[in-house]
Amino acid sequence: MERRLGISIYPEHSIMEEDKKYIDLAKKYGFKRIFMCLLSANESIEEVKRTFKEIISYANDRGFEVILDIAPNIFDKYSISYDDLSFFNDLGAFGIRLDVGFDGSKEAKISFNPYNLRIEINMSNDVAYIDNIITYKPNKPFIYGCHNFYPQKGTGLPYDFFIKCSERFKKYGLRTAAFITSKEGKIGPWDINDGLCTLEEHRNLPIDVQAKHLFATELIDDVIIGNAYASEEELEALSKVNRYQIELSVEILEETTDVERKIILNEQHHRRGDITHEVVRSTEVRVKYSKDNVEIHNNDISFKKGDILIGNNNFGKYKGELQIALLDSKDERKNKVGRIREEELVLLDFINPWSKFKMVEYKRK
Repeated sequence: MERRLGISIYPEHSIMEEDKKYIDLAKKYGFKRIFMCLLSANESIEEVKRTFKEIISYANDRGFEVILDIAPNIFDKYSISYDDLSFFNDLGAFGIRLDVGFDGSKEAKISFNPYNLRIEINMSNDVAYIDNIITYKPNKPFIYGCHNFYPQKGTGLPYDFFIKCSERFKKYGLRTAAFITSKEGKIGPWDINDGLCTLEEHRNLPIDVQAKHLFATELIDDVIIGNAYASEEELEALSKVNRYQIELSVEILEETTDVERKIILNEQHHRRGDITHEVVRSTEVRVKYSKDNVEIHNNDISFKKGDILIGNNNFGKYKGELQIALLDSKDERKNKVGRIREEELVLLDFINPWSKFKMVEYKRK
């Protein structure tokens, strides 16, 4: 399934022209989805139609899929029938997200709406909600899942709980989404905005690391920035994230040779299937570089988790093998050639037997 990036727009709290500029900027960097909140709408139905139709039309013309966040009170407030979703179709929406669900039967029924609107289900509960919907035989390709975001510091999901919730949806092969937070974005649906992320541990991480982490779980297909407006620098950083395999940012040591740089940056790495807890081993590179000179340097030190190591000339058949330290160790037959960006050490937990991974150079600002 294609993995995509998204932004969020809050027409009730923003200026239309600024929203349009943000959409254009997101398009420039390959974003495809827009989360748009209707929950906080306080205008008349005529004003809501005017505002939302204009901005959704603008987004549609630029190739975005717009999903509106709603709840049962929206149906009541604007006298919308569950059996007639023409209101959302008239706005130009691609789908609707049910922040609060119904009884399972209702979700299944409206997934067969004549407008082919996607029905996105709240994923952030570890209950049999989606199982119940599936029991009622929905139009499954039109059922999506999307986590909540949490504006209040300290209220985001813990990682283990997030995994349980996500697995409930992914086992059915549904498209899934979760939120990350911008350090620059000040706009959200409510008056509290300590960041708008799904996972609490993401709240203070760089935005690209948040996305890398979500994609690495292989449980999330669409990563959406929860708050607006992210900076162009953040959008660009996200556009460079490899969505299909782990790509580690590595600070390369000054003493690292050209041969070692090639081993680190130019090769498709994969972890050996017969793993060890001490290091991640990428062994095929040693065959390719068996005749190259891997001179000795930075080898008489203790290695720490996240250090990048390459076997030197004293390592016999293992010369040229690339390793990532997982535990403290010391071995003078290995050179320390770099170190994984500190915020990305969490990604090492996802490099399993036979996992593919790449490395890119990172220079701390």
